[in-house]
Amino acid sequence: WRPAPPVSPAEWVRRVTYDLTGLPPTPEEVAAFTRDAAPDARERLVERLLASPRYGERFAQLWLDLVRYAETEGFEYDRLVPGAWRYRDYVIEAFNRDRPYDQFLTEQLAGDELMEGGDKPAEVGDGGGKAPRQAATILHRLGPVRRNAGNPEIALSRNEVLTERTNIVGDAFLGLTIGCARCHNHKLEPISQRDYYRLQAYFAATEEHDIVLASDEQQRKWRRTTERIQGQIKQLQEQAKTATLDEQARLRREVEQIEATLPEPLPTIPAIQNVPSTRTPIHVLRRGVWELKGPAVGPRPPDVLVAPSVPELPADAESPRSHLARWLTDRRHPLTARVMVNRLWQHHFGQGLVRTANDFGTHGDVPSHPELLDWLAAQLVRHDWQLKPLHRLIVLSSTYAQSSDASTHVADDPENRLLWRFDRRRLSADEIRDALLAVSDELNLRMGGPSVLVPVDEELVGLLYKPSQWQVTADPYEHRRRTVYLLAKRNLRLPFLEAFDSPALQTSCPRRETSTHAPQALELLNGPLANELARCLADRLRRETGEPADGPSNTQAGERAERIVERAFQLTQGRSPSGDELRLSLEFLAHQPLSEFALAVLNLNGFVYVP
Repeated sequence: WRPAPPVSPAEWVRRVTYDLTGLPPTPEEVAAFTRDAAPDARERLVERLLASPRYGERFAQLWLDLVRYAETEGFEYDRLVPGAWRYRDYVIEAFNRDRPYDQFLTEQLAGDELMEGGDKPAEVGDGGGKAPRQAATILHRLGPVRRNAGNPEIALSRNEVLTERTNIVGDAFLGLTIGCARCHNHKLEPISQRDYYRLQAYFAATEEHDIVLASDEQQRKWRRTTERIQGQIKQLQEQAKTATLDEQARLRREVEQIEATLPEPLPTIPAIQNVPSTRTPIHVLRRGVWELKGPAVGPRPPDVLVAPSVPELPADAESPRSHLARWLTDRRHPLTARVMVNRLWQHHFGQGLVRTANDFGTHGDVPSHPELLDWLAAQLVRHDWQLKPLHRLIVLSSTYAQSSDASTHVADDPENRLLWRFDRRRLSADEIRDALLAVSDELNLRMGGPSVLVPVDEELVGLLYKPSQWQVTADPYEHRRRTVYLLAKRNLRLPFLEAFDSPALQTSCPRRETSTHAPQALELLNGPLANELARCLADRLRRETGEPADGPSNTQAGERAERIVERAFQLTQGRSPSGDELRLSLEFLAHQPLSEFALAVLNLNGFVYVP
């Protein structure tokens, strides 16, 4: 079979820039690359993209999807977890510094155990890209938590929380459907229910532990102020119990006003620690029911992945999660490296060598190229678990450089499992929003810090248990930040992102799905974000081409109008317009405002699809 012909230089630079940064290249960057005739032009471009801070933001989002990152606990209360954003900053920094994957994994699973020798917190992130190392263990606080269950023992440790912490190890690190063995032996894989609870036993002593990033005096002052205001609130609530319906309404308003004066929470890292005195004895639970306890078990990897002679750890073993991390990052481990390189391959080609990225079991997808998967895994370990060398290998390959021409072998291999062409892909929800901001010259590239709350339809906010949970960030320029920095709230997904298939944040998302439906067109044609940024794009086109104020009468056919069309296509499509596109655009501009033309080019397929 012949591979598809190579993609054009302009299309290749657009492809690789989106893949490595999640943002479109500027017209100037495209032009500079296409003029560069040096044999190492592609290598130098890839090095620049991998060194960009935008790279860490791009790959952090993929990882956050995988570990079901959210900053609220879900269920009806959907309580905010203060400081959870520090995990996002930690992940961005880790990818930008190319922290070895074995270290990255270990810090998340057992970073607190590694620091039990009395190490002080690392420098706290101030928005400049520095994240405290303890923020890695926020991983264990990311799952949904049901705070109002009738039985607190079931809700808060124990069954549901331990289940969350166990399942994410199977999904994200092992690529196995471990969670299916919670209630019975796995129906499809050689994983027993005993295996499941042995894995859970690594977390038996793990408890929530908020690290307060404030001095003792700051903490005392905060407590005094908070206790005083809460005392006032309690008094008003007591009065309301015997008040008429009208005092009650008035008292509720007073309570809301006083609640607004509560001091901001002290900065914290919502981390974890081992508390041996409250360690939960782990039993095999019949049918997964907390009250139906079977045999007690200690920490041990699943039988199918270790030799039979490997014993269980004592139930009270010190640093249990460090044992788990050492096993997962052993260079001979059959899954850890393979699962991760498959995720990288999936990112660059749209589908993994194993298409079921979270399921490497016997009933998951059979690898299309098993030897290649093994070789890439060996390369990851050989490069000391660093990911950037793997990115270089992939994006500089001739396979990656193919066009998406499907005219040859589509009848024999319609799903392109043999990689004879490159699959076009639609941008993810995050990329579409970020690209809209970028091409309209509105993107705020400030990094790190607390998450941003953008304006949302009041009806959606009104559906929250406490509408006061959604306090829009005061500075409107902050609303222009990359999507990775927006608040990830389980009970309120931004409509624009939801329309373009952003994940629900409840479970691990190994791959963004791509659907096509009418609300997507409505968001890009009629939505407030698209229309607002189309006006900003029109302003940019005026600035950069010398076009006067908006209106059909001011946009005349001729050289200036052609410059507008050329610049608009270069910004939004990464290319010049075709002859027909130029003709139709000039006709459109002769009768419609420039802002409407800007909106039209943002709705062309070339804006949301990467060649």
